[in-house]
Amino acid sequence: MTSEPRTFPIADVLSVTTGVLLSHDHIEGVYRILNFLTGDSLLTHQLPGAAEACRPQVIAQHPWLADIQPPAGLNMADLFSWLTAVESEHPEVALVPVATWERRDPIKEACDLVGANKVIVLPVLLSEGREA
Repeated sequence: MTSEPRTFPIADVLSVTTGVLLSHDHIEGVYRILNFLTGDSLLTHQLPGAAEACRPQVIAQHPWLADIQPPAGLNMADLFSWLTAVESEHPEVALVPVATWERRDPIKEACDLVGANKVIVLPVLLSEGREA
């Protein structure tokens, strides 16, 4: 995993630090930042745990992020007006990967979340016709 910083739009960063999906790229922005921070290739069910693990370390890198929270009770138009104001002040944030992420097998993690009887694993066929 690289330790070189990478810049992300503030909306993506706030999606991690606030728990509110603010990214203009929607969930793709969350995947992009969390995959970078963890050095992993996360599956959907892993995003909440990764965000929870990364949140304090992102705030440790930029403590001022802890003070940026969307006001409660805003409608969508007002929420995006608020976000536009934040973006004008802080368009991007440079982050380095977190040091404490421990990769977990995504299938085992899914089994732990919902029970092995609810997880179906399908083999992936390679172009040569053999299983991956």
